[in-house]
Amino acid sequence: MTEGGNARKEVSAEDVRHVARLARLRLSEEEVGAYRERLSAIVGYVDRLRGLDLSGADAMGEQPVGVGDLGADAPGPTLSPGTLTAMAPDSYEDFVRVPRVMDGGGGGA
Repeated sequence: MTEGGNARKEVSAEDVRHVARLARLRLSEEEVGAYRERLSAIVGYVDRLRGLDLSGADAMGEQPVGVGDLGADAPGPTLSPGTLTAMAPDSYEDFVRVPRVMDGGGGGA
């Protein structure tokens, strides 16, 4: 991503293509251009946030009542295996097939 002083950060078309490859997305040239503009705006906004003087701000602040309150971690309604596999683009018996994303199929580090 190119930068120039205080000028707005511009995301290159190659940056967009690289991120799309990492996300396993296929983008048309028109989409690359649209995402380039969007990502440049986001990077510019983040850059503006970095420039804020937060020296007098309380790091945690006071959290409003009810914000961040999570319910009990209890199982809820689920889909039947047949319904789930019917919705999946690819399945085998009661399992959903997904593309391999790592060599060797995962495992320890």
